Amino acid sequence: MKDVLSLALVHLATAVRERITLFWFLIFPVFMLVILSLIFGQIGQEGEISFDITLINRDETGGFSDMIVTLFEKLAEPQANGQEPLFSLYVPNAGEDTDTFLIQEKAALRRGKRAAVVVVPSGFGETLAGGMATGRQDTASATITIYMSHTSVASEMATEIIEQMLAEVDRELLIEAGAFDPADEIAAQTIWLGKQGEETRYVDFLLPGIILMGFFTNGLFGVPGAILFNRDQRILRRYWVTPLSVPRFLAGFALGHLALCAVQFAILFSLGRYGFGATVSFLRPAAWLTLILSAVTFMAFGFLIASLARTANAGMAVANILNMPMMFLSGLFFPIAGLPPFLMAIVYANPVSYLANGLRVSLGVESSTMRPVLAIAVPLAWIAVSVLVAARRLRWDVER
Repeated sequence: MKDVLSLALVHLATAVRERITLFWFLIFPVFMLVILSLIFGQIGQEGEISFDITLINRDETGGFSDMIVTLFEKLAEPQANGQEPLFSLYVPNAGEDTDTFLIQEKAALRRGKRAAVVVVPSGFGETLAGGMATGRQDTASATITIYMSHTSVASEMATEIIEQMLAEVDRELLIEAGAFDPADEIAAQTIWLGKQGEETRYVDFLLPGIILMGFFTNGLFGVPGAILFNRDQRILRRYWVTPLSVPRFLAGFALGHLALCAVQFAILFSLGRYGFGATVSFLRPAAWLTLILSAVTFMAFGFLIASLARTANAGMAVANILNMPMMFLSGLFFPIAGLPPFLMAIVYANPVSYLANGLRVSLGVESSTMRPVLAIAVPLAWIAVSVLVAARRLRWDVER
């Protein structure tokens, strides 16, 4: 047992000293966590979504048009809890020509500086009041125009919110006019599927993926690098002239690899929790089992690469070819729903996809998009294939 522990410590110390291994082991995962958290870290936080809206009221009759303006102004007021208002409202100054102002704001909308431009037409209130009294309505004079940009997701979201607001105003007006009976309204119930009661913050979604990415790059680059470089430099040969057997060498190597993964987890979890405010808790048995399965899967995948490459440089080339497709087509950083079929074929063959979804499901930050049995079966199948191929093809000595 002492020789196994000694090999584990040697593997751990060697990985820390090697610049290339240290980059994939620590620097790259930390870099990805920091960059993605800074860029997308506000996604999923309540009160952080705010839309720049332009409102032009051309109706001078007051009444209903003033009610619309008041509604927009309320949504642009600062919140009592310190959160940002839903709308940042832009209106023409007193005496400013509304046609010129509209042209300027439509240009700002095209440049992405506005989410929507809303125009209340002249005579809106008077026409609406007359229509409610007579049961007829001049739609041309009582139609609110909303300008939006189809190239902006924020514009589409803001437009949907505005349309819902105006639909609710229309409902209230019909009730007041006696043309709508709330008792006859069709009841509707909204049930969210795949939600946990509140929106998942992006950093809570990202942190499990970054931890798995660290395990993945550690296995993809660290394992074949250590095996192939030590073999090419005839370091492994020195082990075989001792009573040390291959199984005991593998036990020590695996223990050292798992220790590296534990160090990775501690560093990334601490950075995510204390640096970016992640709230996800890993104190769940299913999460720990998924992490262990992930570390073993990626280690076996590293042995597979080592068995297929004839030299250390060839092993690194194979690892680099597989790295990006497997990493980015797995959902480690963003949801992968809606990809083209030919890319989804890679997703379903990729063990990282199942491990990422399984870990997030066990942590309660994502609903299951794959069958639970596959989250275990596919990684185990990759472990079995990797072990069988490595057992047949892996050469432990340059002269063997």
